[in-house]
Amino acid sequence: MRAHDWRLLVSAAACLRTEGFPYALDNGAWSAYTQGRPFDKPAFVRALRKLGSAADWTVLPDIVAGGMPSLERSLRWMRQVLDESPRALLAVQDGMDVADVRPFIGERGGVFVGGSTDWKLRTLPAWAALARERGAWCHVGRVNTVRRIKALLLAGATSFDGTSASRYAKSLPKLDSARRQLTLDWRTPCT
Repeated sequence: MRAHDWRLLVSAAACLRTEGFPYALDNGAWSAYTQGRPFDKPAFVRALRKLGSAADWTVLPDIVAGGMPSLERSLRWMRQVLDESPRALLAVQDGMDVADVRPFIGERGGVFVGGSTDWKLRTLPAWAALARERGAWCHVGRVNTVRRIKALLLAGATSFDGTSASRYAKSLPKLDSARRQLTLDWRTPCT
């Protein structure tokens, strides 16, 4: 991954190690959701204090596929995250639309496209357009295939994450080749 200029997405729900990579900080909500556990606020605060200042960005705490309650949770955390991290990404979720989040998106407040897979793929172009309009970062979560990389690059997203490149080294060359095929304004992915 280092040889291909990839970065890490460090989760507050895991070991807080960067291995010397540039990185972004995830809040751990996805891990809690997949394991049927509640969001771990103390773990997120520890991660934010330890790694937030050097992160490219930090994902605001959210509720997976949680719509407007997720937005409300994220906004309650925005000031604290921006006090510790250079940029806070708002995880957009099923039920939100561009008008709901536009006021909070800008140079220090970007978009993290989360939500259910179908919703994410259907609404991705609108979120990427909003980020471009506001001069903000647009990151797409759970991208593990060439097809998804092409979709997010065509939409104009800034970056993406996925576990495939770090869990299955043989997938990295194919995924890296896909991200390099298109010449859009994009930044290095996280895994």
